[in-house]
Amino acid sequence: MKFPLGRVVVTRGVADEMDANGSFARFVAQSLSRHAVGDWGCVCEEDRQENELSLREGYRLLSAYKDGKLPKIWIITEWDRSVTTVLFPEEY
Repeated sequence: MKFPLGRVVVTRGVADEMDANGSFARFVAQSLSRHAVGDWGCVCEEDRQENELSLREGYRLLSAYKDGKLPKIWIITEWDRSVTTVLFPEEY
């Protein structure tokens, strides 16, 4: 891991989808693992660079993941690394 995730939380929408769809639940778990090692998923180059700066300077981290027909998710780790939230982009 490149940084601590802190407490991992999911929004109600993500939780409901995880309960209804085992494939989505596995996708969320895999995405969290990718986020923790600095694989930022499908973010633009500017956001990748911002995340690398944030790792060094202690700012918020944002990743985005999409896999086939599964809904896209964002993962945000707060600047102090106390909480990581999994959410749908429309829930931001």
